[in-house]
Amino acid sequence: MNFWDKLKKPIFMLAPMEGVTDTVFRQIVASTGKPGVFFTEFVPVDALLSPQGQKKILDSLKFTEAEKPIVAQIWGIDSEKFYQSAQILSNMGFDGIDINMGCPDRNAIKHGACSALIKNPRLAQEIIAATIRGANGLPVSVKTRIGFHTLDTENWTRVLLQTPISVLILHLRTASEKSKVPAHWDQISKVVKIKNELKSKVLIIGNGDVKTLKEAEEKCRQYKIDGVMIGRGIFENVWLFNKTVKNVLPEEKISLLIKHLELFKQTWSDKKHFELMKKFVKCYVNNFKGALESREKLMKTKTLDELIQTTRKLSTYPIV
Repeated sequence: MNFWDKLKKPIFMLAPMEGVTDTVFRQIVASTGKPGVFFTEFVPVDALLSPQGQKKILDSLKFTEAEKPIVAQIWGIDSEKFYQSAQILSNMGFDGIDINMGCPDRNAIKHGACSALIKNPRLAQEIIAATIRGANGLPVSVKTRIGFHTLDTENWTRVLLQTPISVLILHLRTASEKSKVPAHWDQISKVVKIKNELKSKVLIIGNGDVKTLKEAEEKCRQYKIDGVMIGRGIFENVWLFNKTVKNVLPEEKISLLIKHLELFKQTWSDKKHFELMKKFVKCYVNNFKGALESREKLMKTKTLDELIQTTRKLSTYPIV
């Protein structure tokens, strides 16, 4: 049942990003050049186990066959709730479960969740064990950072590598650093060394500042890791995971934006505010003559239908 073992190495994957990587955007990315693995937006176990909370977060767990293999990402602090949540998710068709131990959100940290677990290794181990127990054989991964206030790569990752997780995904910064400093890629060599010492089969995935597949491939070769997770790079190139696409014409970008907008409308209707789509405009309307003026027009729209119609009317120009 461990789909990770069947994936061609190195593995390149799209990072889960709250308010960005919903089923609609994942379907768009899959249509342009599919990564090896998709992840859902992160979901709190508290909400997953509450009838009222479920109504609010089930949209975050929505997916289609085009997005598989897909991993559900969860967060919280109660190991029993992780166990119960894993049971639920294992019956929803997901290919794996990921535990978020890296988000630096202040509110999550205040409650001892996400990256705060770096400071509580015993609870982290209990949560991992409970999730694996409830996952009915689905592989469990952990996405985390390499320290809280200061780098603690070796101590923290050794704790994780001694658990039965299948994959360790490392955002190569501390929680305090958020994304304000360059990622510490040199630190991942220490993790690979510990993995080898322990004779562990856990896959090691790096994350941080990588924006192209070429860079990702270079990191894998240089540090002898199993793959790279890419996040913000997708905003600069929606075709990022497609090795064969070199140059995308302006009209192709506009056409894909229209497809994205229409799929958003079809999927969510009035359930999500159309303003969410404006953050994607620059993903498509860039690097061609008139792009700035076109973006300004799109950002002034007041409804989703107006945004779609204005996009349809855009004039395209040769790339400069």
